[in-house]
This record gives sequence, C-alpha cells and structure tokens, in this order.
Amino acid sequence: MTELVARYGEDGRPTGEVVARAEMRARNLWHGATAIVVRDLDGRVYVHRRTDAKDVYPGRYDFAAGGVLQAGEDPYESALREAEEELGVTGVELRPLFEADYADDRTRYHAYCYECTWGGPIRWQPEEVAWGEWVTPARLLQMLDELPFMPDTVANLRPWLDSLR
Repeated sequence: MTELVARYGEDGRPTGEVVARAEMRARNLWHGATAIVVRDLDGRVYVHRRTDAKDVYPGRYDFAAGGVLQAGEDPYESALREAEEELGVTGVELRPLFEADYADDRTRYHAYCYECTWGGPIRWQPEEVAWGEWVTPARLLQMLDELPFMPDTVANLRPWLDSLR
C-alpha cells in the first residue's frame, strides 16, 4: 500500500499537495515530521540505534523517536503514533518543545518536536530499532561526540540539548 505524504513548502507549512512517500524521498521534497524525546521518571533519555534497513541515515544513533507525517495527519497525533510504533510508548502526554526546519541532500522537512515521560517498558519496532538504552543527559552529551548520531535530530533539537548543559 502506498503511503501518502503531505508536501510542505520552504515556509514550513503544508502546500495542499499530496505525494507518495517514495516520490518524496526520491525527489527530496519538503514534508512534515515529528521528533519525540522520551525520558524516564529519573530524567534519563532513551537513545537508540536505527536499523541498517532505514531509508534515511541507516545505522545511526538517535535520541528521538519520530517520523514522517502522513497526508492529513495532525502533528501531535503523528507523534503519538510514532512513539508507540517505534518504542512501544503509549498513553503519554506530549509536551511541545518547538518547531524547526531541516534540509540536507537526503531529507527536507518541518519538524514538530516534543518531549514525554515514560515509566513503562520499551518495546522496539524491529524494522526500525536495532539497539537502545536509557542514558543520563550527561552521557547523551558524551555520546554525541563519540558516535554517529542523526544530524537532523541534533540540529533540530539543539536548543533542547543546550538546556542539558
């Protein structure tokens, strides 16, 4: 089944046009996406490594769940769906952080960034997550210097990362 994606303009707003996800990736079109930082009750951050099968930045480390908004999907609802699909995080209240734009030669999108607190078990989606663990904010900052992280997550969540320092 073809996944449909709403096109966004460089102004960070939907254009009203809908395209297949495959076309969006092939042409590197602007779209909407979410990023959700998941923290536990002790304030640790869940860090995971993406599978090698991912279409963008395979095998990279990430400290946010998230993904592409489907056509007609509300960003908050999309973020809830992505947190559940990728990490098994359900029934949480998302705290909006901010919006950001990211563009490189692989992807271009307007990001809706959130944070949540989760006290339950993490259940990976095997197609998306190859490894993961809870880390302290200090350890996350160290890991960013040691491992290949998602450049878009780092760029979009820079203000959040700066707040950890």
